[in-house]
Amino acid sequence: MKSARSNPPEGRLQLDFVLESLVKEGILSNQQVAQFRTQARADDPRHPLVIVAEQGWQSSTRPAYPVTLEQLTRWLAGRSGQPYLRIDPLKIDVSRITGVVSQAYAAKLKILPVDVTDTELTVATCEPFIRNWEHELERTSRLHIKRVVINPNDLDRYLVEFYGISRSILGAVSDTRRQSAGGIQSFEQLVEVGKVGEPDANDRHVVSLVDWLLQFAFEQRASDIHLEPRRESGRVRFRIDGLLHAVHELPMALMGAITSRLKSLGRMDVTDKRRPQDGRIKTKTPAGNEVEMRLSTMPTAFGEKLVLRIFDPEMLMKSFAELGFTPHEQKNWETMVANPHGVVLVTGPTGSGKTTTLYSALKHIARPEINVCTIEDPIELVDPQFNQMQVQPVIDVTFAAGVRTLLRQDPDVIMIGEIRDRETAEVAIQAALTGHLVLSSLHTNDAPATITRLIDIGAQPYLIAATLLGVMAQRLIRILCPHCRRAGPVDPAAWNSLVGTARLTPPKSVNHAAGCDECRHTGYLGRIGIYESLLIDDDFRALINGGASLQAFHELTRKKKLRTLRLSGALKVAEGITTLEEVLSAVPPAA
Repeated sequence: MKSARSNPPEGRLQLDFVLESLVKEGILSNQQVAQFRTQARADDPRHPLVIVAEQGWQSSTRPAYPVTLEQLTRWLAGRSGQPYLRIDPLKIDVSRITGVVSQAYAAKLKILPVDVTDTELTVATCEPFIRNWEHELERTSRLHIKRVVINPNDLDRYLVEFYGISRSILGAVSDTRRQSAGGIQSFEQLVEVGKVGEPDANDRHVVSLVDWLLQFAFEQRASDIHLEPRRESGRVRFRIDGLLHAVHELPMALMGAITSRLKSLGRMDVTDKRRPQDGRIKTKTPAGNEVEMRLSTMPTAFGEKLVLRIFDPEMLMKSFAELGFTPHEQKNWETMVANPHGVVLVTGPTGSGKTTTLYSALKHIARPEINVCTIEDPIELVDPQFNQMQVQPVIDVTFAAGVRTLLRQDPDVIMIGEIRDRETAEVAIQAALTGHLVLSSLHTNDAPATITRLIDIGAQPYLIAATLLGVMAQRLIRILCPHCRRAGPVDPAAWNSLVGTARLTPPKSVNHAAGCDECRHTGYLGRIGIYESLLIDDDFRALINGGASLQAFHELTRKKKLRTLRLSGALKVAEGITTLEEVLSAVPPAA
């Protein structure tokens, strides 16, 4: 092997150069390298950084850190004086970058275009000392070249993936007849979508694109995929940690074919593009885990909009503590669901995690000697421990009718997807009165508002008082990224705004969002729940029977020192899990 000193300034990176440089800079020890050399293959064709990262070494620095491929790539970027780049595929305009440099040329030189403007082309490489291609590429592209360094595995992966996506898009639309107007121009043409100039849903290019889209969503931890038709092109967006991110823009002719492919997989009527439809798909992630997806279509001015909600079955395997329950909240929740009969409600807006809480409770309750039945709209997660029925209004299977059917099925526990009207509230209460435990959800701001909401939709106060066991209100808040969060002072005004009149001493310091490559510079990575548990006791029953106002319920909760959503969020801030700004954006106004 050549020594570090013989490594040419314009040449391929050598393993000896990497090892000796890392030892010289105190990152690796002589002992680590000496031991490695005794078993290293001289003819290993892989990139030197990949070989070093594979050893699983800890650095010789104080404090020590894992010598990972990303750490080595950062080191190489600094060593070569070129910027480091951690590729975020959500921010890459694939169609544009693949049109500037051909795949054959990029693969030959082991380079990857990652950004292009009117004057500059940013090119990523894992060989920062090879520069002889720059002049030629500047001449052919007529753009100034900016170099960045990325890790070799990402380079190999995205060379295949980006050009594969581009090739599939071009292949899918190349043989189609283009509409002269370039797409749908008005709502009157909606019925004609898919009849002219659209690739077949079973075309291999369309199949490849759909497979890529689903796998990409799983990798990015997306909870929803949005396919949105527009006048000139279709837009693909992912919801990640509660926020939507633009992923790609597709030709309108291709958008319809992708929607048709997904509808076909979801066993929906592909030919009917004018009515909303629902479907579901079950598939596997690259890691081999089963994932269920719920599909919903909606006709819009420019075609069918499709949303896929992704449900991770592993969420049901999480403990209550992993969902965000404190010991106090978990004790209250288990007290509610341990009752043999009564009504337990989970409340919060859409997307606040109510379904996960309900399913987790059912998993906690379910035993071979208990019959657990559900009526849902639609069934969100299929579980072999439950007997699940789906609402179908077309044949008059409503929530209320479904509960009546379930009552004839000898149930012990009934879960109703949502209480939306008087009839459903009444049958839920009747089921509880006849000796069943009923779990359901409701849309209210906080736990006390649930009682007045039930009265507003027509439930009798004395029946509510007799059957309601408790209410769990909840929200989902983003968790601070562990890689970049930083401690800082508490904003007294924001803290007081959050806790209100509650006597909760502010912490000496709190964590703040910073932003890094791991969290896409948002400062947050993942979500957790905050909860407000309300156990219905004799004092609350007296207020319910007396027709008390919402203000009276709030005053009683303050008297009993109920831990509100705002206080639950404040505790998460004090623990360093999230920020004041995040909690304030999620919780309802102070009562």
